[in-house]
Amino acid sequence: MDRPFRRIAVVGAGAMGRGIAQLFAQSGFDVVVHDTRGEAIDAALAHLKSTFERLAERGKISAEQARENLAHVIRGDSLDSLADCDLVIEAIIERLDVKQALFAQLEAVCAADAVLATNTSSLSVTAIASTCRHPGRIAGYHFFNPVPLMKVVEVVRGAATDEAPVERLVELARIAGHRAVVARDYPGFIVNHAGRAYGPESIRAVSEGVADTVTVDRILREQVSFDGKGFKLGPFELLDLTGLDVSHPVMESIYRQFYDEPRFRPSVLTAQHYAAGWFGRKTGIGFYRHEGGTQRTPEESPHPEPAHMPRVWVAPGPAAAALGELVEALGAATAAGATPPDDAMILVAPLGIDATTAAAGFDAGRVVAIDTLFPYGHRACKRRVLMGTPATTPATLAAAAALFARDGARTSILRDSAGFIAQRVVAMIVSVAADIAQQRIASPADIDEAVRIGLGYPVGPLTMGDRIGPATVVEILRGMARVTGDPRCRPSLWLQRRAQLGLSLLHEDNA
Repeated sequence: MDRPFRRIAVVGAGAMGRGIAQLFAQSGFDVVVHDTRGEAIDAALAHLKSTFERLAERGKISAEQARENLAHVIRGDSLDSLADCDLVIEAIIERLDVKQALFAQLEAVCAADAVLATNTSSLSVTAIASTCRHPGRIAGYHFFNPVPLMKVVEVVRGAATDEAPVERLVELARIAGHRAVVARDYPGFIVNHAGRAYGPESIRAVSEGVADTVTVDRILREQVSFDGKGFKLGPFELLDLTGLDVSHPVMESIYRQFYDEPRFRPSVLTAQHYAAGWFGRKTGIGFYRHEGGTQRTPEESPHPEPAHMPRVWVAPGPAAAALGELVEALGAATAAGATPPDDAMILVAPLGIDATTAAAGFDAGRVVAIDTLFPYGHRACKRRVLMGTPATTPATLAAAAALFARDGARTSILRDSAGFIAQRVVAMIVSVAADIAQQRIASPADIDEAVRIGLGYPVGPLTMGDRIGPATVVEILRGMARVTGDPRCRPSLWLQRRAQLGLSLLHEDNA
């Protein structure tokens, strides 16, 4: 295929516009940069010049390439300067009325066969195109910041978008070295839609008093493991980095666009931070304090060894044998028998349900639950996560915390929760991604890759489900639903059917 476009325009000279201009200029395309403010164009051109020079200094490109890249960037002081561009990418403020007005102006300036694309992250492409005379040439082209480094772009097909613009935009992304994923026009498209699980479910756990923000971040960074990799940032570290002034309005917008879908319900916790102006790193305070751009994280105290370590009776279940071996490897005695002796700690390993439910028939004061979803064996993990029932004695919890830290692992103690932290968060990530596939917003493979790259997950969300096992994910979600009665926990039909049939979550329907 020939190069799909001759000359590209970027409208909006902010961070996203600059990144898009850089990507295509260094891919050999002439790029016209336009903004309503001349000083914004000045700043963008100076930024691009500095960026290309810095890349040359670091040996990423040659000095000649830096000069050539900059020569491809053209100043556009008026919309008329975009008349000979056959692709215009809009990257302006996220307001529907402003975008609609701009696209009407672009239609009056650009040739009839020019493609008009929007970099919107949260608005409907169909709505943006609805006031245009030729909506078939309008598509979404949603990049992620920083554009040159985040190697994925969502090509969004609005209700009226023709196939040819989609194909041309996919080919352009390929030439620029980005993975193009094609999505239907749904709120949040793929990545922001899928992102309604990691942060929101974590926020919900903190709002329920299950743990504090620092503990949740530590668990999701250190307990979760796929191929030895966890999440690079905890959800609250990520919210502080991106800025709650950006994240909270998106949470509210997507919730409302899905007509108050329970899975996407925002939290009073983030609303309060937003109202207080605690946006994160940019304001110096968010879920953490930030000084000079550095996050201040409280030190984690070790769990002191108790004067007496009780015997441990492991409740029957799939993990019972491995847990018994772990307890003995850590130097504690296990208790045998069909029922727990009166002097033993009772160890349970629930999936989806809480410690209280798992303690049925036992002395709840001696029950400790341990999360076994991810590696937990002797010297095989960084962190183990425990929780008690409301009746579990402090002495029992203290003994458990010390015991399971004897091999150098950290231990986190939660208040009782359906699904601990890792179980509930990861299961919701899988379920939301499976629902995106169910709604035919994108193919399973595109969903998996877009979310992995766009959100920086260790693996894609559908691959997460395959690694854990679809049937296990369904069990966790059904357990959560049974304990909480919350409809957000219902497993996606896509997920349930593949669990029943023993299919991969990446398997597409034959029809």
